[in-house]
Amino acid sequence: MNRSPLVVILLTVFIDLVGFGIVIPVLPYYLESPRFRASPIALGLLFASYSAMQLVFSPILGRWSDKHGRRPVLLLSLLGTGVGFLILGTAETLSMLFVGRIIAGVTGGNISTAQAYIADVTTPENRAHGMGLFGAAFGLGFIFGPAIAGVLSQWDISLPFYFAGALSFANAALLYFTLPETVTPDHPARATRRGWGHFLRSFRQPALALVLAIYFLFVVAFSIMTTVFALYTMYRFGYGPAHNGYLFAYIGLLAVVVQGGLIGRLVKRFGELPLVIAGALLLAVNLLVLPYVGPGWGGLAGLLAVMTCFSFGNSFATPSLTSLASTSVGAAEQGGVLGVSQSAASLARVVGPAVGGLLIYSASAPRHIDDQSVRVTFFTAAGIMFAAFLLALYLRKVSGSGVRVPG
Repeated sequence: MNRSPLVVILLTVFIDLVGFGIVIPVLPYYLESPRFRASPIALGLLFASYSAMQLVFSPILGRWSDKHGRRPVLLLSLLGTGVGFLILGTAETLSMLFVGRIIAGVTGGNISTAQAYIADVTTPENRAHGMGLFGAAFGLGFIFGPAIAGVLSQWDISLPFYFAGALSFANAALLYFTLPETVTPDHPARATRRGWGHFLRSFRQPALALVLAIYFLFVVAFSIMTTVFALYTMYRFGYGPAHNGYLFAYIGLLAVVVQGGLIGRLVKRFGELPLVIAGALLLAVNLLVLPYVGPGWGGLAGLLAVMTCFSFGNSFATPSLTSLASTSVGAAEQGGVLGVSQSAASLARVVGPAVGGLLIYSASAPRHIDDQSVRVTFFTAAGIMFAAFLLALYLRKVSGSGVRVPG
């Protein structure tokens, strides 16, 4: 494994997720400030606009990275993200906020391109370990981002956006001067000169289609949980933002440990697909248990136990699914396929929060949560996760050995 460029790529992912984590806790208060006085509907549309642009443009940028190289796409993405953050910080109207998020979403293909870079510098045997390191950088960025936002927003509510923009520009400079290109003239992505038609035909492979379907269902179910989790802990435990911040930080730290250190060894011993199966089943069971956890049953210890299982299940499955998608196609389609997988995740992050937001209130009076609505919401997420588990079992059956999906 070529560790020098890998460090730069992991730093890129970390900084990108710091910026993403900065937006989540600050943007709701930013929209409610006297500068905008926007409604919660506008907040939802603002988040959705970013995900929708990523849904459309991630596979395009991923395919461009196959054709023109990883470096130019990563630079474009980082510069676009920086510009988007600066527009957020300087915006005086709601429409300019949408412009900033749309620009960031259109150019936000650095996640799939970074994954393609990792695929370039790792062997198939080390692919899941590389994706695990990617997940660890992802988790660390998501831990530090909200914390930085909380500190900087005490001085000015728009300061976190300027900080995130400066980080993106600094990251672009680091990448420009230190990151070598992996898509060389003899790289299969350039040497074969395959077009979009050949790339799209690769998705007719049943194994790849199943991997993407599992990934989509997995992220939908997980997004439902993360969307309503704060409402659940507020209703059941009386927790506030600080408590939930600590809980999510705990999940992130466990994810860093598993994906940064253990996932490579686990894949070598069990294979990617068994880890996907185990992760999906673990999450499905815990989504069934979570509605019953409260001060009278389990208490904080029970909640932490469930959160531990969530983190382990997600850490087993996510890098393994990315590795399976990567190894299901040749080197010439890495960027495009990983871009499509990120589009599937983006679509899932639109569907999941919408479903979770509707269910947590639809089973009871509007704007009111009760035990029934909590059960309906988490049971639905458990059912979706169990469907992902069944699809993973089917994929294991059709792939023969159940250890690796042949390309």
